Amino acid sequence: MGERTIVVVGASLAGGTAAAALREEGFEGRLVLLGDEPLPPYERPGLSKAYLRGEESFDDLLLRAPDWWESRGVEARFGERALALDPRRRSVVLASGQTITYDAAIVATGVRNRRLEVPGHELEGIYQLRTVGDADRIRSAAGRASRAVVVGFGFIGAEVAASLRRMGLEVEVVEVFGTALVRALGHTIGRCVEAIHRDEGVRFHFDDAVERFEGDGSVQRVRTRTGRTIEADLVVVGVGTEPNAELLRGTGVGADGGIEVGPTLETAVPGTFAVGDVATHAHPVFGPVRVEHFDNAIKMGEHVARVVLGAGEVFDDPHWFWSDQYDHQVQMAGIVPRVDRARMVLRGSLEERRFCAFLLDEEGVLRGCVSLDWPRDCRRSLPLIRAQVAPPEEALADPEVDLRTLAPAEG
Repeated sequence: MGERTIVVVGASLAGGTAAAALREEGFEGRLVLLGDEPLPPYERPGLSKAYLRGEESFDDLLLRAPDWWESRGVEARFGERALALDPRRRSVVLASGQTITYDAAIVATGVRNRRLEVPGHELEGIYQLRTVGDADRIRSAAGRASRAVVVGFGFIGAEVAASLRRMGLEVEVVEVFGTALVRALGHTIGRCVEAIHRDEGVRFHFDDAVERFEGDGSVQRVRTRTGRTIEADLVVVGVGTEPNAELLRGTGVGADGGIEVGPTLETAVPGTFAVGDVATHAHPVFGPVRVEHFDNAIKMGEHVARVVLGAGEVFDDPHWFWSDQYDHQVQMAGIVPRVDRARMVLRGSLEERRFCAFLLDEEGVLRGCVSLDWPRDCRRSLPLIRAQVAPPEEALADPEVDLRTLAPAEG
């Protein structure tokens, strides 16, 4: 192992985890970690929550201490961009003009935010959130602002709205769908989350979209397609993402929808792997999926390190994530492409906004789970989802039933 070169392209959470795991698994060869940002790998969930509110420092976000990489012999090139990767020649070209040849490459280039290119989008006071620098700019602007508009109400939009309200700003939301978090949670559960934000003073404009931003040098108003005018001195836009897959464009392993990897996280070209937000994974339970969550990035990074070093394990994690908003927590497990079409079995109460909703397919197989302030059972549903179990619905609905008793026996 000491003679091999492994290149990790992308000093993201997934890429940084992969590089750290390689050393921790005993790899002693040349290990190069490339990252666009001039910063070591850090965790992003806090950027929309505690870090944005000034309750957490950048050091709290770091995956490892700043000197960890050098002390472990990692050739960390933060601020060095990779332009192209040739998986057949096993080489990566850097913006500096240097070419690095490798024995194995792990691509962890993540995603970028979609731009909302409507008239006025270039005005000062309009932000997106992806990096720690973005969070710093939003926090600074929030200190001078009183009225904020959040465009798009997925998880990032919801968390930013909650943080801005906690920071004392008036917050209005423009969302193209009919309620909060529809694509992830469906209408029924989305309305519960919407109600929480309304109770905190957030005002919503659903089934609407931004037509243009207006202002004299900096944003002052948001005009919507339905004719609304919303006063604003701060705007945060969160309208989705696109995978950073251009590095492998034309190589046959995917681009527009992400980098395609098989069950073990290896691409169709041996020696080249992809992990994290950019990877479209042939999941053994869900089929091809691309997952943009913190927990998945860590687990994929750890898994790919073992595979690169010779393990043949399939990555079959059923996926789990959480979202903190005010004093509430949403958790979700599994993958349910059409939440509103799934059969829902409820443990708890929608009216009281404390529940665990189990989502079943037409055969009664548990495919996903969403909880609101009911965290234990969402985590306990993971083995059932992985095993593709069809549990008795009366058992799912009964809070006295321990979900662990419904899982198939090991072996």
